[in-house]
Amino acid sequence: MNTPEELTRVRSLIIDMDGVLYRGNAPIRGAGEFLDFLRQMDTPFLLLTNNSTLTAAQYVSKLARMGIEMEEDKILTSAEATAMYLARAAPPGTTVYAIGEDGVRMELEKRGFVLRDGADVAYVVAGFDRRFTYQKMATATLAIRSGATFIGTNPDKTFPSEFGLIPGAGAILAAIETATDTAPLIIGKPQPHIFELALQKLEAEPETAAIVGDRLDTDILGGHQLGLTTLLVLSGVTDAQQLASSSLTPDLVYGDIATFYHAWRDAVAVQN
Repeated sequence: MNTPEELTRVRSLIIDMDGVLYRGNAPIRGAGEFLDFLRQMDTPFLLLTNNSTLTAAQYVSKLARMGIEMEEDKILTSAEATAMYLARAAPPGTTVYAIGEDGVRMELEKRGFVLRDGADVAYVVAGFDRRFTYQKMATATLAIRSGATFIGTNPDKTFPSEFGLIPGAGAILAAIETATDTAPLIIGKPQPHIFELALQKLEAEPETAAIVGDRLDTDILGGHQLGLTTLLVLSGVTDAQQLASSSLTPDLVYGDIATFYHAWRDAVAVQN
């Protein structure tokens, strides 16, 4: 049994979803079995996604449709992290222009923010939005140029679907940044805020936690910055060619979650 030394110190796992557990609505082989094994071994884990389109409850339903059972409290989204950040910066009743889907809008409303469809707001919060239009970009631009604070849920330029890579939240943020000459404050990966929230929920220390992700520029970079063990899977955005040409080096690389599952099972056997 040849177990990488990096895995022997890991006690908690932060696991990305898009490109790791599934692509679009299609599960990736081994995802359900791996998560079941973590439960059986009482291994603390959290699903951490930059995708802001759904609430945690909606992700539970999405996973269930793929045959993967999940508890709501084991999911943290960039939409929730953004709303939590904003709740510490501004009081309930603060006005927000939101570009995004249910995840962004519902998390903001849950914390008492007032969503407006005009430019007279204190904040512009933008995430992945499959109904993004020129009018939405214009409203956001007018608001930011009038003094609204520009916040982005995550910088992911692309999004892994069952059809291939499609534009992500980062593409929307780039359009608004170009129109306003204002860079957004990013809350999601690779920024430390969302990783710190994840570690708090896990009650874990960086030295004994690992991030399993498919993106070098968010999962791996963010994990490096906080001192987590970084595990890259090649089933999503990053392929072997991109990895070879990148200056970012994960601690370990696996073809997909099924391959990592086998390695993790061996590591658990060594630990026990």
